[in-house]
Amino acid sequence: MILLDTPPPDRHTISEDVQGMMIGCTLVALSIQFLRASDLITGQIAGLALVISYPTAISFGLAFFVLNLPFYWLAIKQMGWRFTVKNFVAVTTMSAMADLMPLVLTVEPLHPAVGAALFGLCAGMGLLGLFRHGATLGGVGIVALWLQDTRGIKAGNTQLAFDLCVFAVALFLFPWEIVAWSLLGAVILNLIITVNHRRDRYIARS
Repeated sequence: MILLDTPPPDRHTISEDVQGMMIGCTLVALSIQFLRASDLITGQIAGLALVISYPTAISFGLAFFVLNLPFYWLAIKQMGWRFTVKNFVAVTTMSAMADLMPLVLTVEPLHPAVGAALFGLCAGMGLLGLFRHGATLGGVGIVALWLQDTRGIKAGNTQLAFDLCVFAVALFLFPWEIVAWSLLGAVILNLIITVNHRRDRYIARS
């Protein structure tokens, strides 16, 4: 007898997806607070959102949400509606958390080395949790998981390649020390994903 709420061996239940995605979004939102406390940046869409939010009145969460909108087309065409909906929910949740968290949590200014390390660890584990429940935080993450599932290219390597391009451009916009410490955080994040996210265990397509 098969219970209705028992998932196939390679799937999580809805309640498992909800708790896994909430934990992942919370860790990534927390990692953004460490970046802000260190005046650092990062790669991918989150980095672009930070660059926009620092000198303007636009919040990180709003910028992050809007910048992710174009990537849903690729998600729908290549990964399916289930994956796309999970991504939309994850992006919306993390965007809201990142903007609301400073209202209840204050992080004192951090040394860039500490901020970079804490960002990389929290964001890496948060994204890993999202990946394992069939979601990402949109943007490059969608492209990275699509390439891993279809071409066998590790998601962490794809994200690191994008990050290197972003930081190369950032050298013209920020002091080199800020870029160097920020790159450390991105390397830690992507190493966590590269080492721990395996295609034979978790496939994003659904």
